[in-house]
Amino acid sequence: MPVPADIHALTDFSASRPWWVRAANLVMRPFSTSIGLDADELVALAKRRTGLDDFGSDDFQAPMRAFLASLENEAQLTPMGRLLARRDVLVLLCNRLEIAETFRRHPEIAEQEIREPLFIMGLPRSGTSILHELMAQDPALRSLESWEARYPCPPPETASYESDPRIRKAHFELRLWPAVMPPYEAMHEMGGRIQAECGQITANSFLGDQLVAIHQVPSYGAFIANRDMRPAYEIHKQILQILQWKTRSERWVLKAPAHMNWLETLFEVYPDARIVQSHRDPLQVMGSTVSLIAAIIWMRADRVDPELVKLAFGPAYYEPQLMNMMRLRESGKYPRDRFFDVRFQDLMADHFGVIRQVYEHFAWAYTADAEARMRAYLAEKPRGKFGKHFYAFEDLGLELETERARYAEYQAHYRVASEVA
Repeated sequence: MPVPADIHALTDFSASRPWWVRAANLVMRPFSTSIGLDADELVALAKRRTGLDDFGSDDFQAPMRAFLASLENEAQLTPMGRLLARRDVLVLLCNRLEIAETFRRHPEIAEQEIREPLFIMGLPRSGTSILHELMAQDPALRSLESWEARYPCPPPETASYESDPRIRKAHFELRLWPAVMPPYEAMHEMGGRIQAECGQITANSFLGDQLVAIHQVPSYGAFIANRDMRPAYEIHKQILQILQWKTRSERWVLKAPAHMNWLETLFEVYPDARIVQSHRDPLQVMGSTVSLIAAIIWMRADRVDPELVKLAFGPAYYEPQLMNMMRLRESGKYPRDRFFDVRFQDLMADHFGVIRQVYEHFAWAYTADAEARMRAYLAEKPRGKFGKHFYAFEDLGLELETERARYAEYQAHYRVASEVA
């Protein structure tokens, strides 16, 4: 039986909505149905805005339409939520048109080599972000910045890279997240120059985990659950090729927890990929992740179903993800030296000792300059800089012994310490 819980305290952010957001929703509510989420209308509008009509392929159409239908029927969007969702879909559609046009005009971009990219993956809240951000300070590595993920076209150029107007544009849009939901500031930093998760670019296929983490869209989630993720990873690679064409072509260091779901597809598109998998007690991260996702959904929704969020980002999500990846790694399908494991406690105890081990494992040069840059970055970003994110496993209403047994094999295999007792 579930233990007594206060999942609403963990997931109800309705009272955190600022006055100006409440006022804006109140003013726009009588007109909210005019903020259209019709697929054909949005496709036509994207074509008019870009002056283009070739999306590269039509494999995005079915998931896009499923997403828009789910937004309309399930997401419980506020007027501002409708406005933001409509804007997001238009950005993705315009990106697709511009990506296809960029490759049509410059087919040589397809020859850009994405050499031995490093993908950081693992449970959310297990240290993937800080590891990614620190390694991104190494001049010998190239990370994906949020402005590039949001607006990859036209291809950025070295001469204007630091002053590209898309930085400011993306920064404004991304800073709306904590402005609309202030508690989010303590959960995850947002900004145009912050390192982006890969979900922000695979979303251009209308597949992956990005859209289901922003909205209550269970029917869309079910629709895409077993679809081929090849289109998502193909457009992922195209975007990296575009971004490095006229700028830096160093080794990419990338990050997304959800890569664990599609490891085989990732290796099909990036055969020489390197993987760092982070590990932490799954019971410890569940409360944090459910709270984080709920805060994101509250940015755009009138009501949030905490049980739906728990179902989507609780045990039913993590158990198959972790176990399938463990089985795949142990199958011998991929060389063991392609992988390196990082435990959260080790990373927090000695950031640079762990990072040095990553470099040594992959036979990369770990320079004094790279570490100095990482140390300077960390000094400017101590844990809790933007406040503390409060969460607890107990608030999920799950039975401790049952959940501990569920992950016993995983924890034993990777020697992951229990944090919840």
